[in-house]
Amino acid sequence: MTTLRGITFPAPDTAESADAERPTTPTVRGIVTDAVRGSDAVLAARVEGAKNWREAYLAAVRDLTMTTASTPQAAVDIARAGLDSAYRRMRVVGDDGHETPLAEWAFDDAVEAAHGTYEIRTIDGRKPRVEALAVPYKGRDLTGHDLERQLDTWVAKGVIEASCAEAVKRVINHPEWLSLPGHVLASVGAGAEMGPTDMLSRWGARILAVDIPRVSERLAKFAEAGAGSITLPVRDGEAGADIVADPAGVAAWFADNAGDDTIVFGMHAYADSGMHIRLTLAADAIGQYLQRMRPTTVLAYLATPTDAFVVPQEIVDASRGRWQRHGSRGVAKKGLRLASRGQLFSEPYPKHSHVADCLVAQQGPNYAVAKRLQRWRAVAAEADGKRVSFNVAPATLTRSVTKNPVLRAAYGGAHHFGVEVFASETSRALMAALLVHDVMRDDLAPGEAPHRDHPEALFSDGAAHGGLWRTAWAPRSALGVAAVLGLPKVVRR
Repeated sequence: MTTLRGITFPAPDTAESADAERPTTPTVRGIVTDAVRGSDAVLAARVEGAKNWREAYLAAVRDLTMTTASTPQAAVDIARAGLDSAYRRMRVVGDDGHETPLAEWAFDDAVEAAHGTYEIRTIDGRKPRVEALAVPYKGRDLTGHDLERQLDTWVAKGVIEASCAEAVKRVINHPEWLSLPGHVLASVGAGAEMGPTDMLSRWGARILAVDIPRVSERLAKFAEAGAGSITLPVRDGEAGADIVADPAGVAAWFADNAGDDTIVFGMHAYADSGMHIRLTLAADAIGQYLQRMRPTTVLAYLATPTDAFVVPQEIVDASRGRWQRHGSRGVAKKGLRLASRGQLFSEPYPKHSHVADCLVAQQGPNYAVAKRLQRWRAVAAEADGKRVSFNVAPATLTRSVTKNPVLRAAYGGAHHFGVEVFASETSRALMAALLVHDVMRDDLAPGEAPHRDHPEALFSDGAAHGGLWRTAWAPRSALGVAAVLGLPKVVRR
């Protein structure tokens, strides 16, 4: 019997067993090609023919985003085509080793057969509920008017968008929202450093938390230090579950334990390389099942700041204004730009593009496409009238960032370019507050999606990009210099 189980990449035709190495590049590049084929045949041909996908993906994902920006319908068409391609191309391996295309898997039947696979362990919080929003920042817990003033300062500096500040201020003025009354958070990757589990537990929320077994102790500590409750799946005496290996069992467990509350399904899991795509599609299958069974289910994600985004004209104008005042001037900058053939200190939003290209090569194509799959699901869900929370987080000093020496050094020097890098505790609180706002906003019917002029506004509304979108230079063109300037900080640590 095969040791491989669950959602995975297809094996090459020459593979002698199901456990053979499964390359990611053909599938990932194929997904991007299929996504854009109906909207931009020239780009599709370029992606399909790319000889070095590791190098070509940066321009491909940027240009894909530009095509997405062309019309609202293009954004929805690309999202649906990309998701359809991923489901056709990826595989599900059963306990017996039999492989099925993900699109052909009878997931609802698998969920029906999986009820009772997991038991529960519930940990109730031991602390009083935190009844007012507090955001840790530079050694202080900002609340009330102090927090509002800091939000206004961030807006003035271009670190967050005004819509982000407005959303957080609404939560400040509605502290009763913090515990998500009438809702239960069903989170996969619940122990993620940037996830909302810790904060929501302090605020008194009820959480169904799924992560791999070795993370369960961390989740138990979150629960004990909080005021709500965290319930974990248990199998054979061990807390935790692997959503890639058993998405149907996890979906059944969520459905069995949500009670009458409205589900907020949070995808907060992260992994390296192709596993990130496998995680994303496992979570997607679970989320789609929950929305079929409970149409008011809210989907919740976090957007990385290091991606390509369609942004409003006001942001483009602000960034280009900074370029005219600061970015295009200076002998040193002009010299570096000339010597690097335009690779350093290059112009932001060239030809007045509306795409903030913040992709970072160090993260790789699998990461970029995993995040794009999440974004496509969000766009498709809103097009179907479903509520989605999908907020852009600022650059943050997380464990995954500090593991990468280039990113760590670049973040250390980012302030020289008008970009603020946040401590993880600050980002967690802000992002959790934005999630609360998106779920609890009282200007919409339960589960209803807001109207947007363009589907990609889902990501620009409420964005806390840290200044990357408004900097005077194309972000990637300043990355190397930021890394050099930030290197002394890395060495000192």
